[in-house]
This record gives sequence, C-alpha cells and structure tokens, in this order.
Amino acid sequence: MELNFIKIIAKQEWNSIFRSKIPLALYAVLLTVSLLATFTGWQYVSKFNRQQEAARDEVHEHWMNQPERHPHRVAHYGYLVFREKSPLSFFDFGLDSYVGNSVFLEAHRQNTVNMSEAGFSNGMLRFGELSMAMVLQILVPLFIIFIGFHTVAGLKQNGVLKILLCQRASYLDILLGKTFGLTAVIWVLFLPLLLFSLFVGIVSLPGNFSSESLMRIGMIVLLYGLYFLIITMLVVAVSAMSSTAKNALMVLVLIWILFFIVVPKSAQTLGNTLYEAPDKIAFEHAIELDVSKEGDSHNPDDPHFAHLKSSTLKKYGVDSIGALPVNYGALVMQEGENISSRIFNKHYDQLISTYQSQNAVSSFLSFTDPYLAIRNMSMNLSGTDFDTFTEFQKQTEKYRFDKTKSINEIHLTQIKYKDDRNQKVSTKNWQEQPEFHFQPVPIIQNITNGVLSLTALIIWVAAGFLALHFISSKRAFQL
Repeated sequence: MELNFIKIIAKQEWNSIFRSKIPLALYAVLLTVSLLATFTGWQYVSKFNRQQEAARDEVHEHWMNQPERHPHRVAHYGYLVFREKSPLSFFDFGLDSYVGNSVFLEAHRQNTVNMSEAGFSNGMLRFGELSMAMVLQILVPLFIIFIGFHTVAGLKQNGVLKILLCQRASYLDILLGKTFGLTAVIWVLFLPLLLFSLFVGIVSLPGNFSSESLMRIGMIVLLYGLYFLIITMLVVAVSAMSSTAKNALMVLVLIWILFFIVVPKSAQTLGNTLYEAPDKIAFEHAIELDVSKEGDSHNPDDPHFAHLKSSTLKKYGVDSIGALPVNYGALVMQEGENISSRIFNKHYDQLISTYQSQNAVSSFLSFTDPYLAIRNMSMNLSGTDFDTFTEFQKQTEKYRFDKTKSINEIHLTQIKYKDDRNQKVSTKNWQEQPEFHFQPVPIIQNITNGVLSLTALIIWVAAGFLALHFISSKRAFQL
C-alpha cells in the first residue's frame, strides 16, 4: 500500500467530482431541502414549546387559585402535565409525533400519555416527516450512489484501470484512494452544514444551550461522518465488483431499496410478531383485575383492609376508628394508592420490557443495515427515542404518586374522621405543592441505551475496509 498513490487518486476523485455540474446541482437541491427541513423543524419545535409553556402556566394558575376544599376533592381535581420537545428534536423528530404530549394526573388512577400528533393526522404521517435527519439518513446515500457508482467501474470501461495498475499502483491503493476522495467530498459538503444547523438551532432555542448539548452535537456529527464513510465504502466496493457502471448503479439502487425500505419495515413487523404487546384495553383490564385481587378499599369485609384496620387500632391502642388520633379514611385511601401504584408499575414495566424487546430486533438488525444503526443513535442523541418517552411516563407517575401521598397526608392530619366530608383546609396546603419538572435522559445513558447500534456502526466501518481489501485481492474484480 502506497500512501502517495492513495493521495493522488483521492485528489483526482475530488477534482473530478467538483469539475462536473451534475453533483453540484444535486447538492444544491439537497442543501435547499436540508435548510428548509431545519428551519421548519426549528420553527415548529419553538412554537410547540411556547404553546406547551402557556398551557402549563394556565393549568398551574388554575391549581393555585382553587378555593378552600376538602383534600380528597383536591386529589381528584387532578393536574395536567405537558411534555416539551427536546432541544434537538428539530433535527430528528424520532418518535415525537407518535407518542403523547400530555398526561392527566389524578388520585387512584394512572393515566397514559395522550394527545399525540399522529392521532390528529390525516394519515400522511405514515409516509414520514421532512427533517434534516431524514435527508442525511436517506437522501444523502442516494447522492453518494449517483456521484460514485461509476468511480471504479468507469475506469474498467475506459481502460484507465489497467493503466493505473501498470504504474505500480495496487488495486487496494485505487480503492482506498477512491473511498477517501469520495468521503472527503461528502464530509466537506454535509458535515459543516450539519454542525452549523445543529449549533444555530440550539442557540436559537432559549435556555437550551449547555455543555451537554455541545457533546450531543459533537457525537451526532461524528456518527454521521462514520455513516457517510460506510455508505461510501459500500458504493466503491460495488463499483469495484461490477464490470460496467450501469450494473453498479442497478445493484446500488437495489441495495438502497433493501436498506431503507425493506429491512426497516421487516424489522418492525418481526419485532411486533415475536414480542406481541397487549392493547390499551387489555393492559388496563389486567391492572384492574390485579387490584381487585389485592384488596378492595370499598369492601368492608375485604381481608387486606380488615387487617389494615386491626393493625392500625392496635398501633394506636384504641378500640374504634373514631378514637384514632388520625383520619382512618385517609389511611385507607393511601393504602389503595399504594396497591394500585405498585400494580401499575409492575404491569407498565412488563409492557416497556415487551416494547424494548421489539426495539432490540431493530438494534440487532442494524448489524445488517447501517441505516437502522444511525437512525437509532440519531434518535437517542436527539432525545426523541423510546427511552426518553418512557422516562417521561415514569417521572410523571412518580410525581402523581408523591403529590397524592402529600394530599393524603393533609387529609390524615388536618381532617377529623367525624363529619369528614363537610370539612375544608386552607388553600396554602396545595399551593405549596412542587411543580413537575422533567429531567431528560443524560447523554451517557443515551449512549448506553444505543450501544448495540453504536457497535454496529463501528463494525460496519471495519467490515468496509476488510471488504475493500478482499476485493482488491481478487483478480476477477480487476477486469
């Protein structure tokens, strides 16, 4: 392997691409689409977050302005929590349009996140949304194919390959030179654009610029650089194995269809088939069934709550509920809350485990399709992945439980058992309740969650160089 030959060939590839008007015309189209996707995505996320903030302020104002009430009425009054878009969601929409944006929190009931954009769409959403991530993941590989399909096969057709091989350049030198030249073109055209769009987008969204945001931007640029290198090596390898440029183009288009349409859809279908998840009605019915088995607080003869009553009387050394220094009704309600919350969390964890198993199919198939790998990592780093959504659901449930428990504590200590329903407490009791603040998944956890996809990208890079070395060792591919 001669580095000097590799440099010369890479430089020649660079010059030949920029001398042609067709690649520049195609790039102009992709540049326009990318900037348009970035601007519309940023505008949408900015407007969405402003609307969510206004709605959150309105809900909080209603909560704070409640009159003096019985604590149990306050618990059932409920509280609406909204999910804001992550700072980088303007770049990669991920699952944002398919999962809910708000959840109603109330006592004795665990509600799921609702009001997804897909639920209000007219069906066009299934064809995908225009985002910069979609342009880079799907359209840029097409661009690489159209400017690189003839890179080696064309040399065979016009006889230049034989001349180069006669000038002490090895076939591996030619393949590496073509790969590095083509990769350098793609990196120069798209990576600065990606970096600029991400940086400007983050800075333009108020309150989102941080060191973690910079780390996410750096990781995204790095991984897309690896992704473009993988696609470039694939294009060069196919071109090197093809006898004509026409054959190379046909094979590459078929590979593009396989990688970007067939395998992703098959991965989703296979995951749903192997790990079938219950629908919403079955999920809620299973929870209600388990709760009824555990204990019914409305049934005076229920064994669980009969034991609670006897143990409470024994604890305080009294012989009747009315003689207790605390409100026994609040104890019953909190115990019911403990039961329903524990059972909900158990079933929810099982449901999430099923969905994670479905997603794992896609992660494993990323070893056969680099598009799946970059798609998963892009969503993880942009905060629009499945794990971020489930973390929001878990944090809202914890907030609901803690808030209900706090209100039950007020009921327990400030409301007397006798004539319970006709009593009220001061408004300051719920005005002092803390607001909900979602804590995003840290970048380390995002990378950990996407370790399979990250490993797949690295293996694809190594396999690409090994494939080029193998092709260069076969004389049949030099003719």
